Amino acid sequence: MNNSFPRIVTLLRKERKITQKQAAADLGISQALLSHYEKGIRECGLNFLVKCADYYGVSCDYLLGRSADPSGQLISAEEIPAPDQSSDNKLSGSILATLNKKLIANSLNVLFDLLARSGNHELLKLVSDSLFLNVYSLFRLVFSANEQNNAELFKLSTKLYGSLAPAAMLRDQAYIRLYTSEKNSVNSEKLVITTESLAKEYPLFASSLLNLVKNAELSLEELSKTL
Repeated sequence: MNNSFPRIVTLLRKERKITQKQAAADLGISQALLSHYEKGIRECGLNFLVKCADYYGVSCDYLLGRSADPSGQLISAEEIPAPDQSSDNKLSGSILATLNKKLIANSLNVLFDLLARSGNHELLKLVSDSLFLNVYSLFRLVFSANEQNNAELFKLSTKLYGSLAPAAMLRDQAYIRLYTSEKNSVNSEKLVITTESLAKEYPLFASSLLNLVKNAELSLEELSKTL
């Protein structure tokens, strides 16, 4: 099979609070065999894969780790919902959370437009990877706040992620600094940035970016006072 199936099939069972004994009975196999499947000791056949997909109401592609969506859908850029398209644009009644979400989302609009202007696709990928890792790491920290949350949601162990994620982020930032400091790496003429140009070119987003910069520097200034 593959490395994803044991983790995902175990995650689905535990999230639905189904005992291994009950799942095995429902799937028509022994508990010992299901345990071997979930531990990756043995590989299941195609028929059992399809039976599991039907039992948990997910796609075979999801069980095999080919899709991050339980439906098996592989979404395109056009199909990803915009941050402001949620049914309730206010997050859990928190004004601060809603405000910060908008500041970050609007600032990213500016950042990615500037990256497109830079003409350096590798720089765009590095910044994207760095953002992915930051959000991923923060999500894992929040996820870990409740011990009942099932860690099988993640492929990497906590120990491995804890060692690799910070190292990967430092690596990406080092390469980003390298690309942005080399004259021939980016189209610097298209990256002339002033408060006036930001307001003119990004009338909907400039204020968010400038407020984000202000808030970030206030936070860093507070940190400097403790050092």
